[in-house]
Amino acid sequence: MRMTVLAATAAAAFLGGCGGPETSQANNGSANISNSAQPPATANSSATTDNMVMLAMAPSRDQALKIMRSRHEAMEGLGKAMKALHRALDAGDINTVRAQTATMATTAPKIPALFPPGTGPDVGKTRAKPEIWKQQDVFLRRSREFAAAAQTIDAAAKAGDLNKVMALHEDVDKACKACHDPFRAPEH
Repeated sequence: MRMTVLAATAAAAFLGGCGGPETSQANNGSANISNSAQPPATANSSATTDNMVMLAMAPSRDQALKIMRSRHEAMEGLGKAMKALHRALDAGDINTVRAQTATMATTAPKIPALFPPGTGPDVGKTRAKPEIWKQQDVFLRRSREFAAAAQTIDAAAKAGDLNKVMALHEDVDKACKACHDPFRAPEH
């Protein structure tokens, strides 16, 4: 019973903090540029949280579908940010570069929480492979590697160093691919 309450509380807190599609960072251009003086959380600070989220009890079907929708929106937002980053780098547009790397740096640490047990392909339409839950240690490590790459490129963008951002964007691409190859199914 306590585990169910804990899982429900964690899911509610996560979903409540996300807001709806109109307030999500991926869909809100003004939210993509942080005015906060606080540095983003480091990839390592979420390691304990990652493991706790992955070990939480499975949500109800309705909760799972909401989480899966949030996950889809977050991942779609990351994909759009990557495409916009590539265009902005080609154009030398530092403001757009900063906005896109900020999106990546704030979304990346949230990835493990988007994949609790009970939100796989057996519940609804998703490209998430069952291997995510079968190989949690690998998935979490790859998630942290992506978060670290996103934070590093964001720091270079905030410093206004386009040359460094250009050099680092390959690391971000590789980190995406390192997770997508084993854990994301092809589009249908």
